[in-house]
Amino acid sequence: MIAKDLISEVVPALRLTDTGQKALNWMEIFRISHLPVVDGTKLIGLISDKIIYDLNILDQQVGDYAEHLLSPHIHVNQHIYEVLSVVSILKLTALPVLNLHHEYCGVITVLDLSKKFTDLVAVNEPGGVIVLELNSIDYSLSQIAQIVEGNDAKILSFYISQSHETKMMTVTLKINVIDLSAIIQTFVRYDYNIKAVYMDESIIQNLYDDRFDQLMKFMNI
Repeated sequence: MIAKDLISEVVPALRLTDTGQKALNWMEIFRISHLPVVDGTKLIGLISDKIIYDLNILDQQVGDYAEHLLSPHIHVNQHIYEVLSVVSILKLTALPVLNLHHEYCGVITVLDLSKKFTDLVAVNEPGGVIVLELNSIDYSLSQIAQIVEGNDAKILSFYISQSHETKMMTVTLKINVIDLSAIIQTFVRYDYNIKAVYMDESIIQNLYDDRFDQLMKFMNI
């Protein structure tokens, strides 16, 4: 998914002759704190509510303060991960998008971005989540996928976080089945440390009950 697929269909750009008050009104309507300012197809910059209040330009034209505007933007062919990176680092609520000729094409809002990212990581798809914790040198995506697929399931999405201090890696898997019992047992057999599991609580309880019964049978041998 790239930037051109994320452009808002409703959020407009400000013109040079629009006032700071108009910008604030639009920001309130669209629940954002930034808006692009354009002159035709040329992006002049990004204005924020903080700039408007700091400069006290409620009744002034935003074009008169072009030198104070923010300059971040992204191009239509850049990946959603790059969009997320810019928005996160700069703490933006809206990000202008330019085509390959540096012409203004539209704006991506945090709300639109979050909705698209939700689709990207299959949040709304039915299934369960397994969180693994392992040493980074032991990480093998092919083996993890083999374990999941060997239990007639599919990985819908996954993401990784890593601690630079401990060199431990956390792998979060969204899997397309609700009952993860068989997959969990296979990970345990392969000596994976399961940090957390998110699925139907009744299924989890049944899994614990089954383990308890197996322990009791073992102790009675």
